[in-house]
Amino acid sequence: MSVAASKSVTESATPEAKVSGIFIYPVKSCRGISLSQAPLTPSGFRWDRQWMVVNSKGRACTQRVEPKLALVEVEFPPEAFDEHWEPTTDSFMVLKAPGMEPLKVCLNKQYEVADDITVWEWTGSAWDEGAEASQWFSDYLGNPTKLVRFNTASEVRKVDPDYVEGQYQTFFSDGYPFLIASQESLDALNELLEEPILMNRFRPNILVEGCEPYSEDLWRDFKISSFSFQGAKLCYRCKIPTINQETAKVGPEPNETLMKYRSGQIIRPNDKNKKRVYFGHDIVWNWMESSAKEDGKVLKLGDPVYVIKKFSSPAEAAA
Repeated sequence: MSVAASKSVTESATPEAKVSGIFIYPVKSCRGISLSQAPLTPSGFRWDRQWMVVNSKGRACTQRVEPKLALVEVEFPPEAFDEHWEPTTDSFMVLKAPGMEPLKVCLNKQYEVADDITVWEWTGSAWDEGAEASQWFSDYLGNPTKLVRFNTASEVRKVDPDYVEGQYQTFFSDGYPFLIASQESLDALNELLEEPILMNRFRPNILVEGCEPYSEDLWRDFKISSFSFQGAKLCYRCKIPTINQETAKVGPEPNETLMKYRSGQIIRPNDKNKKRVYFGHDIVWNWMESSAKEDGKVLKLGDPVYVIKKFSSPAEAAA
């Protein structure tokens, strides 16, 4: 659909939902930051998953193996989320964790390059945040680790072309630059759980409200404010939703309950991945087709969601 056509749909359509939460996770698998607005980039919200903890072999450390990462708090200067803000040598990301002194990571410095850094299928170079950061995470996790930052000077990590065509990319996320979920989906799940859980178990970037539960499964082409997005694939969940993000303790829920009504066998009966459970939708921003003016590429709380084209069922969507 052309930009002009999609714009006319937005102008005449009734919003299906609105943005009620915006979240970034600057250090992969560490605690997120809730925002009132976030600048858009082709690789996701600015600062999202730009850093990652790696083991002695350069492989990503996540909550799947190190649940304690859930307790690492991340702080940024408030002005870091203004669209045109640029860090100086006095700008820092601050990390805090139980039993640890705060770690300050400069947002603007010269980096040493670390090679053979791996996250899932991707291997490339990254910027090494240095000995102090390495020691901090090694002490906290009890294993040799280091903190690296995505090397934007030389690396591009493209999303899987089997799911979405075009020049879409991401940093250290599992595979896609954005994850969207609805409050209604969480509410429907919580009605089935003995102990309700928070949305932070699912680590979305964009939370919406005002729609039917799991309607985000069906959003193929949609706009948030004036920005065009495209559904890439339904998000199947690993063990991270079973980790309490406040305590780092692991339990069977909510995956055990999700398996009863959100498994591939139930919502995608013709798919081979019948034992996977799904919650949320991995999406990309059509930044090459954006009708937004050069300035103002900022998503904000309250922005309306206009659905332009839907899948007929979750079974039709990619997963």
